[in-house]
Amino acid sequence: MCGIVGYIGYREAYPVIIKGLKRLEYRGYDSAGLVLCEDGKFKLSKTKGKVSDLEAKAEKEISLTGTMGMGHTRWATHGVPNDVNSHPHFSNSGELVIIHNGIIENYEPLKKELINRGYTFKSDTDTEVLINLIEEVQKKDNLKLGKAVQVALNQVVGAYAIAVMDVKKQDEIVVARLGSPLAIGIGEGEYFIASDASPFIEYTTNAIYLEDEEMAIVRLNKPMKVRKIKDDSLVDPYIQQLQMNLEQIEKGGYDHFMLKEIYEQPNVIKDTYRGRLHANKGMIQMAGVEDNIEKFTNANRILIVACGTSWHAGLVAEYIFEEFARIPVEVEYASEFRYRNPIIYPDDVVIAISQSGETADTLAAIKLAKEKGAFVFGVCNVVGSSISRETHAGAYTHAGPEIGVASTKAFTTQITVLAMMALRLAKAKGTMNTSDYQRYLLELELIPEKVEEALQTNEVAKTIAAIYKSAPNCLYLGRGYNFPVALEGALKLKEISYIHAEGYPAAEMKHGPIALIDEHMPVVVIAPKQNHYDKVVSNIQEIKARSGKIIAVVTKGDTQVRALADHVIEVPDTAEALTPLLTTIPLQLLSYHIAVLRECNVDQPRNLAKSVTVE
Repeated sequence: MCGIVGYIGYREAYPVIIKGLKRLEYRGYDSAGLVLCEDGKFKLSKTKGKVSDLEAKAEKEISLTGTMGMGHTRWATHGVPNDVNSHPHFSNSGELVIIHNGIIENYEPLKKELINRGYTFKSDTDTEVLINLIEEVQKKDNLKLGKAVQVALNQVVGAYAIAVMDVKKQDEIVVARLGSPLAIGIGEGEYFIASDASPFIEYTTNAIYLEDEEMAIVRLNKPMKVRKIKDDSLVDPYIQQLQMNLEQIEKGGYDHFMLKEIYEQPNVIKDTYRGRLHANKGMIQMAGVEDNIEKFTNANRILIVACGTSWHAGLVAEYIFEEFARIPVEVEYASEFRYRNPIIYPDDVVIAISQSGETADTLAAIKLAKEKGAFVFGVCNVVGSSISRETHAGAYTHAGPEIGVASTKAFTTQITVLAMMALRLAKAKGTMNTSDYQRYLLELELIPEKVEEALQTNEVAKTIAAIYKSAPNCLYLGRGYNFPVALEGALKLKEISYIHAEGYPAAEMKHGPIALIDEHMPVVVIAPKQNHYDKVVSNIQEIKARSGKIIAVVTKGDTQVRALADHVIEVPDTAEALTPLLTTIPLQLLSYHIAVLRECNVDQPRNLAKSVTVE
């Protein structure tokens, strides 16, 4: 959940670290800190608040020189956000310093033992326990830093990505990971350490992603050594060529990353199906599916595991797979799946969905499914991420870096991948006739230009936002394929505007939520002119009879709902199964504009982090 940046080389470390922290601030932004090493001394600055607060403070209180250092932006787990709990953390002697992403689950007994040995603690964090454990191991057994880190990590339970420095070692940073991502950028005479590649993309395109239970000793002018933490065996690391470019992680003239990413959707949907969808040939080619087509066609059922927005994409996929391929689908919260002793059979296919590819609960669900003998297929956005390595096969979404914490383009590209998978499976199983299959291919190919048209509702969404920006609550209703869109629309509003919102199947309104409806309750109804249309019209009439304010998302040219609704947002017509790719667009825009008008931090909403790498 936190962001880690480190540098060792010939440049001044401070500018690299600060710039890197700003790019990683989506991972956590309740406090930040950095440490620089120069002439045998550590120089520390840390503070509650944003990286900009750290920047202002550091410039006043420390010398910003030194060619080795590391920084951290925090999403609090143990201990409230304050200056003391901010990272980095020193050991009692002040000779060792650490930054940490993750949770040490057995920190309490370790802390008690260390207190018994004379250690004292300034913070409430599990991280300070870990650095003192490393120091105790180092001193007790007279070990070098790397070995002390290894021995200490074999005593902890939990998840971590860490970077550790020793004031006596001016040319060395020790890093390790278990459950939280860590990348090492390799330059000419310099190394970069980060939670992802964005902090060092302009300096090098060569990177190593540590695997779980691996550690590395990064040293100047010496070969980098990667070892297994458990057995000390050497690892031959794979150096990846990064595909990311600097333009993708900059705002590009937009006020917020979220707005930029909303407007990128026509292009990234096209990028997602490029080379896979061949409508003119009547073909879908996805290597991960093609190479395992028998696993899919022989599947007894499909289990989809995901969290948050990815879970909503999975719900859309449930409708698509069941209708197209006639295979039963169950969609599970990954966080619940891993703990409820689920029934998994070897002929099940498990599809794991995650934007980051690092979601801790989804990774745990993958491991459980593999242990039970199921075939596991990953759908994620980040090349080289943990999910892409842990699954048997998979497909990338090609959405490009998504910096805004509230997911937008990840959702639509996930649905695009899942729809292509369902169509390919329907073709293989013979569960869809040729004319419908061809129609869907052609319609999917047209989706980017229809999303472009849906984006033209921006001004309408902005006008509606101004009317309802002070509403304390909001309901979202949809049926069929658009019930998950209602859930996703409500989630977006909650995430970035802090307005309480709930999504429901429209027919369920009468079973409770209708009690909430009065003249002060805005109700967003997703009502494309498809199946269930008449039923949704009836639901709208029930809302109107109770003086609710109706905001309707409708198919272009609709007149029936327009006559009933207080506000109408039109989207182009498309095949019913693909409507979520269009109906979600105005809901993203509506949430965005409400959040802006409420002066919320759109890209970094309170209490949230982009990549949820802890339970």
